[in-house]
This record gives sequence, structure tokens and C-alpha cells, in this order.
Amino acid sequence: MADALTAETILSATEDVLRRYGPAKATVVDVARALGVSHGSVYRHFPTKFALREAVTQRWLDRAHAGLSEIATSREPPPRRLHSWLAELFDAKRRKALVDPELFATFTVLVGESSSVVALHIAGMVDDLTGIITDGVASGDFTARDPRLAARAVFSATARFHDPAHAGDWSDPAIEMVFEAVVELLVAGLRSER
Repeated sequence: MADALTAETILSATEDVLRRYGPAKATVVDVARALGVSHGSVYRHFPTKFALREAVTQRWLDRAHAGLSEIATSREPPPRRLHSWLAELFDAKRRKALVDPELFATFTVLVGESSSVVALHIAGMVDDLTGIITDGVASGDFTARDPRLAARAVFSATARFHDPAHAGDWSDPAIEMVFEAVVELLVAGLRSER
């Protein structure tokens, strides 16, 4: 296995080990054992346990939010694009939480540990929202004076639908109606004259 050992192989094995043992008990030695290599082989790709955990967190976030940038730059009218982007973010988080709750809980812990990875990831999502709102201002659909500030406000206002702290609410039968009402209010607010 050592000859075929790649960062991606290590990250996949790390995800399996985290699922099996949880973030508190999983070690680099466990990952190496799962791969049939020495822990030194893992460290050649990831110099510390923290670096490995950050990389697996980044991978998880990237997969969980795949497609958001494409929605942000699509040709849909900005109000519809904003709705589609927020709906995809909510659906992606909810799928992860409801389909594999143990792994979702594990990554919620890892996300809490990886503040720089999370900060960069959130900045990228706010960039997507800024682009949508900027396009909406250019098309006359939105009137936001500061699209970046408006994007940050939209991201904060929708936290109930993407922040793992609210995952317990995501199976509520009324959550879709609440989501639609929040997005409708946000779009109306972005359209209103100031």
C-alpha cells in the first residue's frame, strides 16, 4: 500500500477511522493501521494530526457544498439564483445530517477545531452571495448599497438552515415552510428601496 499511498487515500481512510472511532479517539496510528502502513508514511503527507484533521475537514466541506459556486454564477435571475443557492446549501447540510448523523456529528466537532479552514470556507460562500447580490444590483433586482455587507447579513439570517448547531431542527416537518418564508423576506428586503 505504501507505493500507492496518496493524500486522497489517506483522507478517505481518515474519514472511515473517524466514523468508526469518533474524533476524540481516532489517531494517526489508527489511520496508518487501516492503510497497512506506518504512521510515518501518513506524516509524510500530513506533518501533524492537526493538519490531517484540517485536510479531512476541508475535503468534507468542499464535498458538502459542491455546486454552490456554479449556482452563484449561473444565468438565473439573481432573486431566483439566491433562492437556489440557499436551498442547495440547506439541502446539502440536511442530507449530511439526516443520512449519516454519526459522521455529521464527527465533522461538526472537526469544524469547531478547524477555525482557519472554516473561516476560509465561509468567506468563499459569502463571496458567492456577494456575487449574486452584486449581479442583482446591476440588473435592478436588488438595491443593496453594500453587496458584501448584504451577503454577510443573508448568510447570518439563514444560519438556522446551514449551521450545524441547528441540525436538530432540520427534520421538523414545518422547516421547509419556514425556510421559504425567510428567503422570501430576504429577497423582498433586498428589493426594497432604502
